[in-house]
Amino acid sequence: MELFDVQIITGNLPEFWRGLWMTIELTGYALLFGFLAAIPLAVMRLSANPFVSTPVAAYTYFFRGTPMLVQLLLIYYGASQWAWMRAAWEAGHPLWTWFREPYFCALLAFGLNTCAYTVEILAGSMRNTPHGELEAARAMGMSRMKALQRIVIPSALRRMIPSYSNEVILMLQGSAIASAVTLVDLTGAARNVYSRHFAPFEAFVFVGLLYLVLTFMLVGLFKLAERRWLGHLAPRKAGQGRQA
Repeated sequence: MELFDVQIITGNLPEFWRGLWMTIELTGYALLFGFLAAIPLAVMRLSANPFVSTPVAAYTYFFRGTPMLVQLLLIYYGASQWAWMRAAWEAGHPLWTWFREPYFCALLAFGLNTCAYTVEILAGSMRNTPHGELEAARAMGMSRMKALQRIVIPSALRRMIPSYSNEVILMLQGSAIASAVTLVDLTGAARNVYSRHFAPFEAFVFVGLLYLVLTFMLVGLFKLAERRWLGHLAPRKAGQGRQA
């Protein structure tokens, strides 16, 4: 018996590629939703008004304090427990019927989860805005909202790149639970191949390598982003900046 049967992989490449696309699509859409929603929520998180900041804090604590698998299962399976939801499904309501679709439920769970982490990352970066930048904004006569738009948020978005890169990578790897709601992502494709050929080593090693390649690509992209937008914060080398 061969230790590693390459034909099992080559014979199922189309399924692996479909699973790869599903993983990239789910992760990309979830990150986009989470990032866009996190910007206003981060501003609310830093509000001095407890009626504004407390609901956001409760949301981030819940989604950061519970496993993403539990959140996914609650959304996908938990919705059917409510009688009014089942009635809406039978009536064909255009909004609530989405909760019968595994793709929508996975996208919603992933988006809400990554949004919670991104809110705290961005809010922490906004808290660390240099005092001099805020003083300069006041000296220019900017209102608080104008300073947020032109100084605080753009500066925080640049400084959060290293922390956010970890969240993106964790979101990519965490998306492997999508197969728990019948979606055939990379992990789901590996399970299907394993169940047909009884070859877990070939199926999961190949999928693990694909995840590894995606992770290294993301690391490289974020390194480029750090050099592009955070290069001015890097320590200078000896002799750099001296007058000729």
